[in-house]
Amino acid sequence: MKRHLASLALVSLVALAFLPMRTFAQAEGQEPPTASADSIRISLLTCEAGPKIYALFGHSALRLERPDRGIDVVFNYGLFNFDAPYFVFRFALGQTDYRLGVERYRDFILDNKRKGLDVYQQELNLTRTEKLRLIDLLEENYRPENRIYRYNYFYDNCATRPRDKVEAAVEGHIAYADDMLTTDTGLTLRDMINRYSEGHPWSRLGMNLCLGSKADRPADRRTLMFVPFVLQEYWREAHIVAPDGSERPLIAGEERVLSTGISPADRYDHGITPTTAALILLGITLVLTIVGVVRGKQWWGIDLVLLLAAGLAGCIIAFLALFSEHPAVSPNWLLWVFHPIHLLALPCAMHRLAKGKVSWYMLLVGVSLIFFIAFMPLIPQKFDAAVVPLALCLLTRSAGHVWLT
Repeated sequence: MKRHLASLALVSLVALAFLPMRTFAQAEGQEPPTASADSIRISLLTCEAGPKIYALFGHSALRLERPDRGIDVVFNYGLFNFDAPYFVFRFALGQTDYRLGVERYRDFILDNKRKGLDVYQQELNLTRTEKLRLIDLLEENYRPENRIYRYNYFYDNCATRPRDKVEAAVEGHIAYADDMLTTDTGLTLRDMINRYSEGHPWSRLGMNLCLGSKADRPADRRTLMFVPFVLQEYWREAHIVAPDGSERPLIAGEERVLSTGISPADRYDHGITPTTAALILLGITLVLTIVGVVRGKQWWGIDLVLLLAAGLAGCIIAFLALFSEHPAVSPNWLLWVFHPIHLLALPCAMHRLAKGKVSWYMLLVGVSLIFFIAFMPLIPQKFDAAVVPLALCLLTRSAGHVWLT
């Protein structure tokens, strides 16, 4: 969905793209030659999903064609600079700034071809006035003081921005096939994350660990349009309703403008999944704990590794839940299992385990995990399948400690 480009087009592209568009806007009140008006084409481009986590949900952009003036450019709301100072930290805080960029259509297609991503085009069925209004909105949005915006993964991204600009440009309104504001979809934001991260289980695990219970609330159809493929699907059935009540399809035609012959399934991760890895870890923990109980050994090094990993994961989850501006990361019930207290209690717990003494913290961990597993069906949050085996690893170690002490 997000496009990481090396650089934006410079002065020559701006002159090519926007000087003619100013002419469009200024001439809106005049009737240009029919051929000139008919030559303007504006289309929604939807790119296939890529293997990287920021590309799992595809990408949307708007294409402007004006053959009589030699214009064929793409307005791209998905530009960001990964090398910007503190990018990862700011992204975690939800303070990432994206920008609108303009690039030649040829370069846009070559970039997707290099990445092996198909591109689909839906030509918008707009009137001349609507086209000129949309061009004016895009031109205004591309001004240096307006082109940078605060990115929001679910509510303000490369799919929602083109949607909003087109809706603002039409005379009348866009009528979708279904009621876009009801929550009878049976889908949540987490459902969409899981659907479009299929075949990439480690990326899915990371996103599921970070998302809190708000991601499991029923979502309306308009919210689901944060996914470019959903926007593409809803626009396919949408109509423009004019002020006089007349209707016309929003999409005049649809085609695949780039076919690479590579399907999304070809980019799936085929290695070990997080659930399998968690089950293997649980099996190893069970075996070592049983052997330790039989031999009367604590083997506190296992507890050190498990608590350290759970504590570090808890620091990330707690940071997101407490400080991030992302809309669906708090509250997060995973803090019941993974939390920073593991790290705070680690020195004392390891000292007592090494001395063969009772570790009250290990007992507390066991009791809390029993309650977590018992009440999991009642918790208003869905958890990744790998969470239960990981929780059972800590519970197994706690039970072994109780048996020995």
